[in-house]
Amino acid sequence: MGQSTGRTEWSAAVRHPLDPLTAAELRQAADILRREKDMSERWRFASIELKEPVKEALRGFAPEDPIAREAVLVCWNREDGQAYRSVVSLTEGRVVSWEHCPGEQPNITVDEFHECDEALREDPRVAEALAVRGITNLDRVLFDTWAYGASLISEEYRGMRVGWADVWYRTAEDSNPYANPVNGLHFVVDLNRMELLEVEDDFTVEKPQIMGEYLPKHVPSLVQRDLKPLEITQPEGTSFILDGHELRWQKWSMRLGFNYREGLVLYCVGYEDGGRVRKIAHRMSFAEMVVPYRDPNLDHYRRTAFDIGEWGLGFMTTSLELGCDCLGEISYLDATLHDSRGDPYTIKNAVCIHEEDDAVLWKHVDEVAGAEVRRSRRLVVSFHATVANYEYLAYWRFYQDGNIECEVRATGIMVTSHFPEGEQPPYGDLVDERTYAPFHQHFLVARLDLDVDGQHNTVYMSESEALPVGPDNPHGLALVQRNTPLRTEEEGKQDYDWHTQRSWKVVNDDAKNGLGTPVGYKLVPGGCFPAMLDPSSPVSERAGVIGHNLWVTPYREDERWPCGEFVNQSAADSGLAEWTKENRSIEKADVVLWYVFGLHHITRPEDWPIMPVDTVSFWLKPVGFFDRNPALDVPPTANGHCHTPGAGAS
Repeated sequence: MGQSTGRTEWSAAVRHPLDPLTAAELRQAADILRREKDMSERWRFASIELKEPVKEALRGFAPEDPIAREAVLVCWNREDGQAYRSVVSLTEGRVVSWEHCPGEQPNITVDEFHECDEALREDPRVAEALAVRGITNLDRVLFDTWAYGASLISEEYRGMRVGWADVWYRTAEDSNPYANPVNGLHFVVDLNRMELLEVEDDFTVEKPQIMGEYLPKHVPSLVQRDLKPLEITQPEGTSFILDGHELRWQKWSMRLGFNYREGLVLYCVGYEDGGRVRKIAHRMSFAEMVVPYRDPNLDHYRRTAFDIGEWGLGFMTTSLELGCDCLGEISYLDATLHDSRGDPYTIKNAVCIHEEDDAVLWKHVDEVAGAEVRRSRRLVVSFHATVANYEYLAYWRFYQDGNIECEVRATGIMVTSHFPEGEQPPYGDLVDERTYAPFHQHFLVARLDLDVDGQHNTVYMSESEALPVGPDNPHGLALVQRNTPLRTEEEGKQDYDWHTQRSWKVVNDDAKNGLGTPVGYKLVPGGCFPAMLDPSSPVSERAGVIGHNLWVTPYREDERWPCGEFVNQSAADSGLAEWTKENRSIEKADVVLWYVFGLHHITRPEDWPIMPVDTVSFWLKPVGFFDRNPALDVPPTANGHCHTPGAGAS
C-alpha cells in the first residue's frame, strides 16, 4: 500500500504572502466583519479567501520581510437577500472596503445543501408527492439541490435566492440512489427562508427492473478478479522537499495554495537552469467548469452546472486515502476552509504529492557504444472533488525534461432517467432496462498566468503547412511551420484546427537561448471540442468562454473568473466575453491564457452503473526554452529486482 511521509497543515504559521488563510485568519476575518457591520445571525458567508498580493509586491520578497495579510469575503443577508463583497485587513484588524452587489447571488454553500435537504424532509407536501409514487421511507431519499440561471427561473421567483431539487431513492440503506431516479418530480426552494415554493410533478414512469448497483455486497453475481499485490516503495524516501507550502523536486520549484473556489492553486512555477531558477508560470488553476446537459426534457432542461462558480471545487474537495487514491510514498496536505457562519474546518489529506515512474525518458542503441537508456519519473500534485454524482480527479504532473501535464479524470455515476415501454430517447444512450443517460458536456477552463522568463510575452499561433508540389518541392514533401503573433484580444480568441495541428507558443522575444532564438513554452491542446450551442441559448449567454478553445488577455488582478464572479442565477456573462470587448493589446505583455478543454460525453452502457475514468489532458512543453535536452543529466536507474526467472534489471 505504500507509506505516508507525513502531513503539512495549511494552518501552520504563515511564512509567505501566498500562503492560504489559516483557521485563525478565517475566523478573524469573519469576526472583524461581524463586529464592524453589526451583523445578525441572518448573515451568511459564501466565501472567505486570501486577497493575493499583486505581482509587483512579490518581487524581492525575503523570508524576514513583514507580511501584510488581507482577506476577501462575500456575504449576504438572508433577511433581504442582499449580497456584499468586503476586503478585511487581518494585519490591521479592520474593514478596508464594503461593496454592495445588488442583484447578485453568491455561490451556494454546503450548509444550504444540507439545510435544503432537512427542509424538504419536514414538508408534508414532499412526503405526499413521494407517497403517491409508493415511497414512504424518506430516510432512503436523496434530494439533490441544483442552482440555475435567471432565465429559467419562474417570473414570480425572480430576485429570490432559489434552488431546484431532483429526487433519487435507495432500495437499501447504502445502495446507489442514482440508480433510481424519481422521474418528473422536482422541488423549487427559497434558500433564504428554506421554504418549499413549488412542487413540480410532471409525469411518472413505471420503474423498470434494473441493476444499478456497484458495491460488491449489492451485486451477488460479482466475482472479483484475482490480483497479486502491486507495491510502490522508495527505501530512501522521496526526492522532493516540502517546506511549508514551497515544493522543490529536482530542478522544479513552486508554491502550493488552496481556496474555496479553485481548490488547488500552483504559484511561482520555475525550473533551475544554469544556476538560476527560470520562471515559467506565476499562477495556474481551474477557473470554471460548465456542464450543460444536452437533453431538453423536463428532468434535464435546466441541468447546467457551473461547478466552480456555483459551488466551488475547494468546498467539494474530498479526503484522499493511501493505497487507493494515491499509491506509493505520499505527502499529504490538509486544507482549511470555512462554513457559512465563518467557522473554519479542515479537509484532511486534501492534496496528494508523490513521485511516479513514467517508463522510458530517452534511449538509443548504438552498435559501438551499446544501449543507453534513462527511465523517466514525474512529480504529481493532485486533488479530487466530488460534485454530487460526479468525481473530478485533477493532476498536475511535472517531468524531468521540463514538460508540464495537466490531466483531469472524470468518474462517478451518470444522471439517468426512465422512459416508457416502446420509446427510445433521442438525447441519450440506453444504459439499462428502459433507462437512459443523457448526452452532456464538461467544459473545464484552466487559467494559465504564464511568465516565460519574465512578463513580456507574446502568444504565437503555431501551425504546420504542407507546401504545394512545385519546382522546389517536386515530391510534395515540404512541410513548414507558420508562427503568427496574436496582438490583440480579438486575435487571441482561438480554436483548435486538426488540419494544421494548431498549438500556441508563449514566447519571450527579448530573451534568447544559446542558439540565439527566443525562449518559449508551447500549449499543446487536448480534449478540444466545440460547444454546439445556439448563441441564444441560456448556456451561451451565461458562458461565452466555451465558444472558443483559447482566450488570451493581459493580466489584470481582478480578472479571475471567466464567466463572471457571480454565476449563480446569472442571466448574462460578465467575464471574458465582456473584458475582451476592449480588444486590448496582448503583444509583449503579461499574458493570461484561458484554455477550454474537457469531455464531450456521449454516454454508453460501459459507463454504467459507475463510470470508469474518462481522461483528458493538455501539455505545456518547452520550445527553445532550453538549448538542448535538459534531461541529459538524469542518472541511469540502479539495478532493481524482478520475480521472473532470468529477467534482468534496467
